[in-house]
Amino acid sequence: MLKKCIGDPSLILPTESVRINDSLSYEEIPIQILDRQVRRLRTKDIASVKVLWRNQFVEEATWEAEKNMKKRYPHLFESGGNAD
Repeated sequence: MLKKCIGDPSLILPTESVRINDSLSYEEIPIQILDRQVRRLRTKDIASVKVLWRNQFVEEATWEAEKNMKKRYPHLFESGGNAD
């Protein structure tokens, strides 16, 4: 049996702001580095950054490896986007 679904209009994105590919997917672009942390394991340290992505809210920001983000998006770190 189907149930009635009431959508939340605040979660609807305007379609002009999202560029959708032919495969119905889109690329997320990082906007800003919100925070930085270093996790200490037994034998090594892992540096992570909290990244705010385009078309997402601050609550949906994700922790990514700093090394990978510097490799793919060096402009975020050059412009003082690091929150140290």
